[in-house]
Amino acid sequence: MEFKNSEILYKKGCENLVGAVNSPVRAFASVGGNPLFIDKAKGAYIKDVDGNRYIDLVLSYGPMILGHRNKKVEKAISRALKKGYSFGASTHAEIKLAKIVCDAFPGMDKVRFVNSGTEAVLSAIRLARAHTGFDKIVKFSGCYHGHMDAMLVAAGSGLATLSLPGSKGVPSQAVENTLIAEYNNLESVKAHLDKYNDVAAVILEPVTGNMGVVKPSDDFIKGLRKLTKERGVLLICDEVMTGFRSQFGGAQELVGIQADITCLGKVIGGGFPVGAYGASNEIMENVAPLGGMYQAGTLSGNPIAMAAGISTLTELEKQNPYKKFNLVAEKIENYLLTSAKKYGVNLTVNKFGSMINPFFGAEEVTNFADAQKSDTSKYAKFFWAMIENGVFLPPSQFEAWFLSSSLTVRELKKLEVAIDVSMSQVASSK
Repeated sequence: MEFKNSEILYKKGCENLVGAVNSPVRAFASVGGNPLFIDKAKGAYIKDVDGNRYIDLVLSYGPMILGHRNKKVEKAISRALKKGYSFGASTHAEIKLAKIVCDAFPGMDKVRFVNSGTEAVLSAIRLARAHTGFDKIVKFSGCYHGHMDAMLVAAGSGLATLSLPGSKGVPSQAVENTLIAEYNNLESVKAHLDKYNDVAAVILEPVTGNMGVVKPSDDFIKGLRKLTKERGVLLICDEVMTGFRSQFGGAQELVGIQADITCLGKVIGGGFPVGAYGASNEIMENVAPLGGMYQAGTLSGNPIAMAAGISTLTELEKQNPYKKFNLVAEKIENYLLTSAKKYGVNLTVNKFGSMINPFFGAEEVTNFADAQKSDTSKYAKFFWAMIENGVFLPPSQFEAWFLSSSLTVRELKKLEVAIDVSMSQVASSK
């Protein structure tokens, strides 16, 4: 397999783009080699500028849940484009998508659309502070909540990939109100709440995707909800990644809790830039123009993104692919574990609904410390072997793989072969 055109574009991109990319994980820093440049995609497949075709398990890190260029979504986007691109004024589509989203989340009366997951989180944190009058936030190591200053502490995903503990340019004052707890360790949260009486909120991914897929234990997640209620602390669920991925709604309902504030993104925009945060009337009425918490955005509720979101969620509800996702994830898990055992590769696999990923060299992964025990060099070898065998994976051990409803038996057979060949190459390499 050749990557000549990707190499040319990489060199060209370095002239005017930082590292030739616009998001660090795309730089392939943890797997080595030059990043691949993509030309087009359709259904379950993505094609690079050299004409190499791959089964896509990145799916733009989640939003392409129906596969690429779904016909109904494309028609909706085309109709919206003919009406105009952006108005700086309200549209009916915003109301329609808001209704779909709120109906899917118990306890969510109102939602505010923004332009990214980061923007959704920073707005949700501001809202929690406005509602409670307190400043401190508890987050969990390995949970990534976007690149706002206060959340770039013990984050997973790209920061773990690049081995950075935080980020340059973040002043100490920006993180002095951010407290760090350990995922799946309720006592670590309780210790903070015992010490401080001015905590506005605890924020977490109900099922993580940025230290790899990690599920909460039943005792932890339900205990966390009980504890925060008892202490008058808001619970923020960052479902930018998990929203609509494991059921038509949120992962929080599947794990048995209800957040006070929910952050969304990815799937609700059907591949266009979008984010959202929502809560009960009582909490959301703090937001301007109803309340004193200011948040605004010129392109928020963009009509093209709203059209893509409406059509994606409408088709997703119609297809209801969630049982299929569970079955497909089980098959992929079996392919991975069977091949690993066959070739003597130490491997564990975590999955939740349509999200799955292997951890090389780790016995069990229940938190960020466990995830960091993974052998990233083995993942890098596996990544490039899978690329050579026609499967596009996230270029990081710490990113979830995503499934789309466009995967068929044919793709699953190809995945089984690719995984087996790739695992054998991992085992044979020094």
